[in-house]
Amino acid sequence: MKIADIYVRVSTDEQADKGYSQRDQEERLKKYCQVNSIQIGRIIFEDHSAKTFKRPEWSKYLADIKKHRSNADFVLFTKWDRFSRNAGDAYHMISVLRKYGIEPQAVEQPLDLSIPENKMMLAFYLAAPEVENDRRALNVIYGMRRARKEGRWMATAPLGYANRINEDGKKCIVAKEPQASIIKWAFKEIANGTLAADQIRKEANQKGLKCSRSNFWNLVRNPVYCGKIFVPKYKDEEARIVQGLHEPLITESLYYEVQEMLESNKRKVRPNSKITSHENLPLRGFLVCPRCGRTLTGSASKGKYSLYYYYHCVSSCGFRSRADYADREVVKEIRKYKPHPAMVKLYGTILSQSCQKYMSQEQNGTKEILHEIDKVNARLSKARELLLSDGIDAIEYKEIKTECEKKLAKLEANLSDTASTMNSRSQVDKLIDNALKALSQIDVMFEDADVVKRREIVSSIFQEKICFDGKQYRTLSVNPVAEAIFLINNKLYSLKNRKDDDFSCLSGWVVPTRIELVSKV
Repeated sequence: MKIADIYVRVSTDEQADKGYSQRDQEERLKKYCQVNSIQIGRIIFEDHSAKTFKRPEWSKYLADIKKHRSNADFVLFTKWDRFSRNAGDAYHMISVLRKYGIEPQAVEQPLDLSIPENKMMLAFYLAAPEVENDRRALNVIYGMRRARKEGRWMATAPLGYANRINEDGKKCIVAKEPQASIIKWAFKEIANGTLAADQIRKEANQKGLKCSRSNFWNLVRNPVYCGKIFVPKYKDEEARIVQGLHEPLITESLYYEVQEMLESNKRKVRPNSKITSHENLPLRGFLVCPRCGRTLTGSASKGKYSLYYYYHCVSSCGFRSRADYADREVVKEIRKYKPHPAMVKLYGTILSQSCQKYMSQEQNGTKEILHEIDKVNARLSKARELLLSDGIDAIEYKEIKTECEKKLAKLEANLSDTASTMNSRSQVDKLIDNALKALSQIDVMFEDADVVKRREIVSSIFQEKICFDGKQYRTLSVNPVAEAIFLINNKLYSLKNRKDDDFSCLSGWVVPTRIELVSKV
């Protein structure tokens, strides 16, 4: 009596769409064996695609055949598309099975392969499902490409977004917190240029982003975060970037500013060499040794009752100073850069006038951007005319077109960002008031803040590392704004003879007007 192994395969979409259930296939194969007096050996159930033979259950079956030499004469399946949907792989597998004395056979499409003419029918049975697979794959490619052109994200949502289905039943992505806010912060920090990109990534990970170095690099390069969708090149169609339907996390101008920062590898001067520090050593990395000029580190020394923290040099010079004393002295230094209460109102007035002037400059800048856009469009039109008149070849036109499209994207991003900035000027007075309040109590903020905020305050005032000799601070470079406040507080304000909060438009040194008596000659 002949022995046959039964192979039952179905993929999820086929089971749902065409009803190729495993139970139905099993019943038909068992009935065929019963009618033809064939003994059933083993039954293999597979839930995997037939594009290749890299299927879990089939791989186990093949390995078992090679190891134990199966007694089966046949391996039966309902149709040839259950066996394979790749003609080349199918022919190879048939030869492998025959090598071990097993003949593959489809019960609903039986073929006697010892007859040469039947090989033509076998080729048809194997090619038909492969063609169907290729057509289905092509339809998927076209459909996803069309959706991308319409501005829809058609893959797993990028970090900071989540996959959703909108009211129309179409897939979309929406912002996901807290990752979205962390990504916004990361883009702004890269644009500032005060920290390296990898340092920003590490701090973002501490905030909860959970992103590897390579993924973070791809993240900051991805235009999806500024509301754009990248459509890759396909056949004769060039790659392009289209406007997405999702909500952007950042502005286009910020995205392009970050790209320029990454490409040019720019980095601003910063005094802090470390992002984080111990809460009792907030100035570690900011201080330099007064004796040898090296950067001071910090550590704790165990005393009789508690730990005592010191800033000290790692060289043989042996300099060290109590951390609590150095921290108290830096508060005195910071207090020097608080604006005088009588000057705060004047600062607010100057800032408001500067903002108004900036608004007018932005209006002029908008006109300049529109003019540049017209120039780029004119260049593109001229290149098109030269192409039609054989003045340039297709390769040169493509280079000009690519360059012009990049310029237009940046200019349009700057234009939209300028418009949004103009619309937000109604809140400028509130922002100025909040900034001046914070500046007026910057020493109190420093004392009450955590170690991260303290380091931010110090780095915002001192542009270079500061020297502490154990008694007082000396610094080489101060933020120009802080330097101007210090000058007003300590130099200019001391020269004013009227020092109350009521400022007059006339100086106190001006001689008041009086009635002059006419003398007779």
